[in-house]
Amino acid sequence: MKHKSKTRWNLIPKWVWLLISLGVALALWLFASSRWPIIFANPEQVWQVFLEKGVHSTILWEHVWASLSRVLTGFGIAFLLAIPIAFLMAWYEPFQKIVEPWIQFVRNIPPLAYVFLITAALGVGNMGKVTVIVIASFLVQVVTVYQGVKSVDVTLIKAARVLGARQSDIFFKVTIPAATPYILVAARLGLSTSLTTLMASEIVGGDRGLGMMIQKASGYYQMDIVLLGIIVLGVIGIAFEKIVRGLERRFTGWQETIQ
Repeated sequence: MKHKSKTRWNLIPKWVWLLISLGVALALWLFASSRWPIIFANPEQVWQVFLEKGVHSTILWEHVWASLSRVLTGFGIAFLLAIPIAFLMAWYEPFQKIVEPWIQFVRNIPPLAYVFLITAALGVGNMGKVTVIVIASFLVQVVTVYQGVKSVDVTLIKAARVLGARQSDIFFKVTIPAATPYILVAARLGLSTSLTTLMASEIVGGDRGLGMMIQKASGYYQMDIVLLGIIVLGVIGIAFEKIVRGLERRFTGWQETIQ
């Protein structure tokens, strides 16, 4: 009976479920805006501010571009640093013994705790903001990739050695392909972390960025702008998620995708 019920629900197309989900979200939004109008702007108000800042002017897109450039730059640097360091940790035990305690220590510190230290050292410009994103994204990615490399089936490595494979062949033809799903998961987590850390990096100062837009609007209780910024951040996050999941299906279709 349970199996039949599950099959019946699966007959409903995904786009129908999406419409239902959006309808429920809209209903909850309307309820919240009628119950707490000072805190929750209604959908019409948010739409009007979107037209004002995103259609009749370019203010919104300037904020979006400023934030996107920081997120992608910080994520890219972190990704390029995390891959070699994770492989070094997995392949050379002395390196792992020295570096891993640092990573575990800093990883447990919320970015908001050190954002002010970095801002004091590097200023309120892009360098300080990107550095905060790099640190947070790097820590998530290096741990994920390291776990992936360590989980490579030892039998595959031994079999390659028996067949006469050199260390470089084992690295490029066995270890990297086996760790690819973890690398892509690390990218997905790194992008998500970069986006959430963006808020911590942008609240300390500057004139452009979604975080700064939200902070300034909240100071004047312009909750329609606050909600617009939150929605835009959510849309960007979903877009990142879809892109990386598409890459996962493209490059790891022959393996079981890691959730």
